[in-house]
Amino acid sequence: MELLGLPAAQQALLAKQLIASLDETEMEDVEALWVREAEARYAEIENGIVECQPVDEALEEARDRLK
Repeated sequence: MELLGLPAAQQALLAKQLIASLDETEMEDVEALWVREAEARYAEIENGIVECQPVDEALEEARDRLK
C-alpha cells in the first residue's frame, strides 16, 4: 500500500482524520437513535400508554428497589 510509504507524521495525521470521521458518523447514528427513542417515549405519554411520575418519587422508588 502506498499509504504505508508515507512519513510517520503523515500516517499519524491520516489515521487521526480517519478515526475522527468514524467518530462523527457514530455520533450522528447515536443521536438519531436517541431522537427516535425520545419520540417513541413522547408518543407513549401522549397516547396514555405510560404515566409520568415526579422525579423525586421515581428516585425514591428506585432507591427502595436497590435496598
